[in-house]
Amino acid sequence: MGTRLFVGNLPFSIDESELRELFGTNDRNVAEVKLITDRDTGRPRGFGFVEMGSNEEADQAIRELNGHELQGRQLNVNEAHERSSGGGGGGYRSF
Repeated sequence: MGTRLFVGNLPFSIDESELRELFGTNDRNVAEVKLITDRDTGRPRGFGFVEMGSNEEADQAIRELNGHELQGRQLNVNEAHERSSGGGGGGYRSF
């Protein structure tokens, strides 16, 4: 398992520090948080990526936070996978 997680169905009002705090519960180390915004409007798109400090922490975060309700929305948390070279632009995606 990788340490980079896809987080979907996020409330549009959440910011990176709140997401970092959520994933950092139970003494988990969060290396990076990136919320995705619309490039034209700058508005949140409702998903992002969280990089955990270790594979074990990533696995624990998936078990604990997938389906977790946050501001009335059930989070979708799973391992992010790099896009194939034909996917246009690289980056990560979720399965």
